Amino acid sequence: MTFVRLNKYLSEQGIASRREADRLIAAGMVKVNGKTVTEMGIKVDPETDKVEVDEVRVKEDRRLVYIVLNKPKGYVCSMKPTREDPDIVTDLIDVGERVYPVGRLDKETTGLLLLTNDGTLVNRIIHPSAESEKEYEVTFYVQIPEGVLDRLRAGVKLAGESTLPTRVKKVGPAKIRIVLREGKNRQIRRVCQKVGFPVKTLKRTRIKNLHLGDLPLGRWRHLTEGEVSALKS
Repeated sequence: MTFVRLNKYLSEQGIASRREADRLIAAGMVKVNGKTVTEMGIKVDPETDKVEVDEVRVKEDRRLVYIVLNKPKGYVCSMKPTREDPDIVTDLIDVGERVYPVGRLDKETTGLLLLTNDGTLVNRIIHPSAESEKEYEVTFYVQIPEGVLDRLRAGVKLAGESTLPTRVKKVGPAKIRIVLREGKNRQIRRVCQKVGFPVKTLKRTRIKNLHLGDLPLGRWRHLTEGEVSALKS
């Protein structure tokens, strides 16, 4: 009999990162042996305990699925709709397996969203030590001067902690490309607001080697074997 923490088990099964698993538990979306669990730190025996997320049993013999979606505005990356946010990204796909977003895009952000049920890959990409590159296109309401871009490149202090240095390229009078190696909540919108240039539109175009390309807005596709292998490297 081997016990593991519930959030670790959910992460290993590709349900979510450990942090997101804690959110699911706190929201009352996880059951163990038919009983809703909301306390942190609980342990389960994967061989004997029945674990469910949103009334769906977690299966260890599932088929691994890797999806890239061009997320439109108005959809949230939560796993359960609410009155305030009825449209969730998983409504846009149908692959026969429960898949989960790898990193979030906020409701107003568009672009590349990776979804999978491979917990090992999720942790490889989102763990802070991985510093996985994520590239975005950002447009502003007004032209942005080079001096402001230098501030973004150097890192901006948020809540008393500086962001990591970033690569920033100006591609238009009011448009930039920015590459992040971390994933603070709404980081680009917050740092741009901090330097006095609120974001007009935000679109993610790349995670590591995975590019959005010409995938139409609101459409999805399976990753190729080569793309999956490169993400795991």
